[in-house]
Amino acid sequence: MKKIMIEKDEEAIESILPGQNDSPVKWKGLINFALVVLGICVVGALIWQGITAAGNPDPTSDHLSKFAVVMDTGILVFREGLEAILVLAALTASLVRTQQGYWKPVSLGAGLSFLASVATWFVVVGIISNINAPELDIQAATGLLAIIVLLVVMNWFFHKIYWTGWISHHNRRKQEIVDSAKPTSVVFKGLVLIGFTSVYREGFEVVLFLQNLRLKAGSHVVLEGVAIGLILTAMVAVLTFVAHQKLPYLKMLVMTGIMLGMVLVVMVGESVQEMQQANWLGTTTLHINMPDWLNTWFAVYPSAESLIAQLLSIVIVIGSYFLAQHLNTRSSR
Repeated sequence: MKKIMIEKDEEAIESILPGQNDSPVKWKGLINFALVVLGICVVGALIWQGITAAGNPDPTSDHLSKFAVVMDTGILVFREGLEAILVLAALTASLVRTQQGYWKPVSLGAGLSFLASVATWFVVVGIISNINAPELDIQAATGLLAIIVLLVVMNWFFHKIYWTGWISHHNRRKQEIVDSAKPTSVVFKGLVLIGFTSVYREGFEVVLFLQNLRLKAGSHVVLEGVAIGLILTAMVAVLTFVAHQKLPYLKMLVMTGIMLGMVLVVMVGESVQEMQQANWLGTTTLHINMPDWLNTWFAVYPSAESLIAQLLSIVIVIGSYFLAQHLNTRSSR
């Protein structure tokens, strides 16, 4: 049953993508090889981090290590970038096949949304910098905001609505603009706006999430992770729009979703600890002997508030997946 559901999700994603030839065997082999190498590099980096820096995060430290911040940032940026590529692929599918010139304003709007996301970063940083509040309170607030963003990003039910509602709305709006008898300049501006709004949501979410990491590690460390995420996103974009390769998008979403799940557990544990330090939450210490690796790698601490929050976050993500699959099954029937 689960295999059937995954195949249906793959068909749903592939149905919104531009017409692409099946990837040659050599492309599939190369992609699988790249994923294996990437996995080996990640595992090797984690082992190296654990040996040289006693793991991450360190419960006795107020800040995450540089490696953790870069990794968390890169994962989130790549995840959101992958979704942005899927949205753009859906919007430009019919335009590329029928009206060769109409995909350009959509691409222009997507480019403008990137610049707007950069501007939003500076605006949000300026707002947080001008808040007159203790540092612990600001970190606790931004940590809570980061958790909310992660829960939205990882909510399967939300994404079911997103694919069927948000993308369908943009596709309908796009078709209305293209089919209208309005002047060319009006059509051009309308398509630019569609490209802008379809991608800016992803950039806005990333900006909000990164504020907590910026306060912990600094802007230069966060920007390293952003660069890594953008490089990975650019590679997928080139394969999708230039090489017209049919990539395993669903598998990539699932893989990044699992990695984000680990980030979510760490962020919840860290944020609860910050809220306890800021006296937003009480601390109920549990006399449990936990392995050191739980503290250092997953921010699992022996406090009732922290464990309940982490368990609740996992339940929300997994529950949203089964809810989405249940609704999908009902819709199919």
